[in-house]
Amino acid sequence: MTPTTAPPATMRATVLGRMAELLDRSPDPTGDEHARAFETELADRFSTAHAVAVSSGTAALHTALAAYGVTAGDEVLVPGACVVMTIAAIRATGATPVLVDSPGGELDFDDLAAKTTARTQAVLPVHLAGRCADLARLTAYCADRGLRLIEDACQAQGTAYDGGWAGTFGDAGCFSTKDGKLLWSGEGGYLLTDDAAFAARARSFATHGFLPAPGQPASSRLGHNYRMPEPVAIIARANLARFDELLALRREQTRHLLDAVAGAPGLTPIEPGPRHDWNGYAPLLRVSLERPRDFCARLARRGVPNSVGTYGLTTADRLASLNDLALAPCPAARANLDTTLAIVVHEGHSTARLDEMARIITEEARQWR
Repeated sequence: MTPTTAPPATMRATVLGRMAELLDRSPDPTGDEHARAFETELADRFSTAHAVAVSSGTAALHTALAAYGVTAGDEVLVPGACVVMTIAAIRATGATPVLVDSPGGELDFDDLAAKTTARTQAVLPVHLAGRCADLARLTAYCADRGLRLIEDACQAQGTAYDGGWAGTFGDAGCFSTKDGKLLWSGEGGYLLTDDAAFAARARSFATHGFLPAPGQPASSRLGHNYRMPEPVAIIARANLARFDELLALRREQTRHLLDAVAGAPGLTPIEPGPRHDWNGYAPLLRVSLERPRDFCARLARRGVPNSVGTYGLTTADRLASLNDLALAPCPAARANLDTTLAIVVHEGHSTARLDEMARIITEEARQWR
């Protein structure tokens, strides 16, 4: 494992060279050479027919829902264990999010069936920390009921499930390239799909509706400015070219940290299921210590960033910003998130930094008991 504190020289040289060329022809309001090239390279890399580059993972989710016609009065089924950005994208369409309990990150299919109604238009699984739901069963469920399956795979770049890439099982997969993701570019996102009509509608929606799409003449519908900026696309392309390296590094970093905390009291690694070829997005540990959320917060204060302690990750029914929806509680999802330590790692973490985080985690766990 060779984590670095900066991207390698070859990647930096590529980015700087392309940035210089971009500046030479700027400002050009019609320029989209690198965004379009990024789309072509994404589709080739992940074996899909189409990719649409956008400005963020949240934009990707909103665009996917809007391109499939989800609107006010509709319902979208989503795990109770999800991030607020997923809910925000659903609400941006005017639709209502309906929470499905999700023990261990897996959707509860009995709860899913109980909450599927005539108003349900889509199911939106969230692959937190790169772990997937039962995508084969979920695909069949949606197909049997005529529902759209839109994957929030923002944290699942490089995860394979049953031999297929996460984000390619449903009608569309939504991804983020924000810093911290395996494929990063500061900000940004993209969608993957095999549906040509959807791709055209998504690209139009992300460009104010200016572009024509099947059944949708140019400027016949409102859209948003969700285009991926050219400087962002330049960074994203350079990192996509070394994606295998980034994927291998993240897996090695996560395994290194998990090995380094082996034996820490009250902490047990959460291993992926047998059908996963996991991307290693974040070291995951089950916390059996008392007051696990307080423990995660303590680690964050000691310099170990994590999903609960740093970002306050919780189930959507406990978010004050969604109080007006009176969302149904998801007790299994709540118990799962409350006892999960998901440690933030990224390409810039050196082995010494990982070892320091492991030392702090082990020390705090021993003192906590």
